[in-house]
Amino acid sequence: MKKVCVALGSGGPRGLAHIGVLKVLSRYGIDIEMVAGSSIGALVGGAYVVFNSVGKVEEIALSTDMKMVLGILFDPAVNLGLVKGKKVKKFIEEKLGNPLIENLPKPFFPVATNFSTGDPVVFTNGRLSDLIRASISIPFVFQPIRYKAMLLTDGGLSMQVPVMPLKERGCEVVIAVNLAENAFDKKDYFVNGLVRSPVGIYKVAFNSIGILEINLARENCKYADVVISPDVRNVGLNSFWKPKDVIEQGEIATKKSIEKILSIIE
Repeated sequence: MKKVCVALGSGGPRGLAHIGVLKVLSRYGIDIEMVAGSSIGALVGGAYVVFNSVGKVEEIALSTDMKMVLGILFDPAVNLGLVKGKKVKKFIEEKLGNPLIENLPKPFFPVATNFSTGDPVVFTNGRLSDLIRASISIPFVFQPIRYKAMLLTDGGLSMQVPVMPLKERGCEVVIAVNLAENAFDKKDYFVNGLVRSPVGIYKVAFNSIGILEINLARENCKYADVVISPDVRNVGLNSFWKPKDVIEQGEIATKKSIEKILSIIE
């Protein structure tokens, strides 16, 4: 069988769908040899590689409640972001430990963005909690962090779905999980060229950012062998403590692609 690798895309709470994707791949006996992740993809991917099991990752997700999430996020900063991220890093270390990624059971490549140059930074070594913390540094929410003379922010800014790091390392079959494609409601918020309402103005702004994400993700996925795009519309922060529906969307989307995946790898 061919070497199968998974590229897990960025998308905040939408990333819980990654768990559903990994569940179905595991159910069909598909062995994943390498994982790359951007932003939430780095968090889920790192947990998956640490435990070498998606069951434990799902267990952590299902045991997370609103109080825990809000407690982690209540870590106010005074500049460059609303949240310092120290509590997030501590949470990662409590749940996953803090191994060197080069010592993990499988190769794992978290991706961040160099805030000074805009270039993606694909990590091949370093402490897990530092690298995940860098990868999930959503602009305006988390402070970017300094790491090895770089100021690092969210990996999704430069590489929504990290397919190429896997292809460059010899992966024969890359399964990409694109959380941007079906992430927002494409309704018409205009009447005769005018925005319908203040809510419409917000939606236009929000969807404009979404369009940028979609196009970057599509560009990243051009070299993937299979692209899975779960329906993650209307997923919000509360999904972190109500994860079942989002996980299920990952399962549904993967089942639709499973025959293609099996035919390619066999």
